[in-house]
Amino acid sequence: MNLIGTQTKNIVEDGNPEAGFRLMKQAGFSCADFSLNSYLLNTSLYQFQLNDFFNRSVVELEQFFTPHKKGAVSAGIRINQMHMPYPAYVPKGSKELNGYLWNEVAPKSMEICAFLECPYIVVHGFKLARNLGSEQAEWERTEQFLDMLAPMAKEMGITVCIENLYDNVGGHLIEGPCCDAKKAVERIDRFNDRYHAEVVGFCFDTGHANLVGLDFETFLVTLGDRLKVLHIHDNDGVRDLHQIPFTFTKTRENKASTDWEGFIRGLKAIRYNRVLSFETAPVLTAFPKEMQLQVLQLISGIGKYFTAEL
Repeated sequence: MNLIGTQTKNIVEDGNPEAGFRLMKQAGFSCADFSLNSYLLNTSLYQFQLNDFFNRSVVELEQFFTPHKKGAVSAGIRINQMHMPYPAYVPKGSKELNGYLWNEVAPKSMEICAFLECPYIVVHGFKLARNLGSEQAEWERTEQFLDMLAPMAKEMGITVCIENLYDNVGGHLIEGPCCDAKKAVERIDRFNDRYHAEVVGFCFDTGHANLVGLDFETFLVTLGDRLKVLHIHDNDGVRDLHQIPFTFTKTRENKASTDWEGFIRGLKAIRYNRVLSFETAPVLTAFPKEMQLQVLQLISGIGKYFTAEL
């Protein structure tokens, strides 16, 4: 039976992490996607701004996250996956900025992942195809980054998961890194063969896939057991809104804008038996605080529906 998870962002607060994890459990979740990326925001990085959070030593970071680790255990929530702060490389960013992301943020993220006993960490591939002239050159830069992480991943028993992304060029959404499933399979297999361990896997993001028109079923079937984690959320096909599945339609006849039937068929075909994890944190700021439990229960209920269909 598939377990159901969601992001800790907008639920788990640093002042009292256990309360947030208990709310997740009460709402019907058993797993968490730990929002490490909320400690160094992409909106800041794209403005070339850093904070001092990752200036802490590994010991200090472990001390900071000890209440989160204990709170999750006490509430009966398993931290199944987390998201490394992104981007890991800022186009047009300074050498100092990108060096900091590479040499400080990334390895310390791996240390935090291991400390929380989390088996999967999601990273964003570098969005550099237009800067470097080709998708292959873009991947080679991402591959260098993954090669830096892979020895740590092997030693810690962590799988680093690349995810399908989109890019924005002149106001138009286009395919970003990792939108070719066949290439992803070949690259993942090559990494894992080289390190003799599952150091690299895949995170399928439904919202990003919908934005660029990927065929859900074909993509998932091509990935097979390389699919380790999910980012489940919905949008209108125009903006990356991270909303509740089934909440956007293309017509008044209520045809969903996202191919949830293909999503289910694809997961069923590969016998996916891992966590169904929702990346819907923004939803919780759209509803009144008093409705937080009901909203989370709706999301976990959709997870139960998916589970029943698989």
